[in-house]
Amino acid sequence: MSFRSLSLRSSNASSGMGVADDSKSTFLELKRKKVHRYVIFMIDEKKKEVVVEKTGGPGESYDDFTAALPVNDCRYAVYDFDFVTEDNCQKSKIFFISWSPSVSRIRSKMLYATSKDRFRHELDGVHYEIQATDPTEMDLEVLRDRAN
Repeated sequence: MSFRSLSLRSSNASSGMGVADDSKSTFLELKRKKVHRYVIFMIDEKKKEVVVEKTGGPGESYDDFTAALPVNDCRYAVYDFDFVTEDNCQKSKIFFISWSPSVSRIRSKMLYATSKDRFRHELDGVHYEIQATDPTEMDLEVLRDRAN
């Protein structure tokens, strides 16, 4: 196998799933209009695209968000994190979270891993990215540390 065919294969494999228009527009609603605190995305294998699974309203907490993630399956999520700086300024940062619990199926982990870069690229305006395999890796303190 030549290097050229190898590189073509890997670029096709890394492109992964398509992105539903609704996924992009829902992200923009979170980013620009602040109508969502978070958005959870899932891969729809039949449609071969990333779709919105759930949104959380602006009043929902980080605990509401983490409780909405499945315990045994992968997801992508964005979370709009509000905080106050040491200078007492109100700020907001958008986190992209790649949730891949260690107990999820290997096929699911592979599917989400190979589709992540393309999907993440579609979400213009994300400030930080977190890869989490268990809840402690995306604890609220982790977000606070990254945002400050």
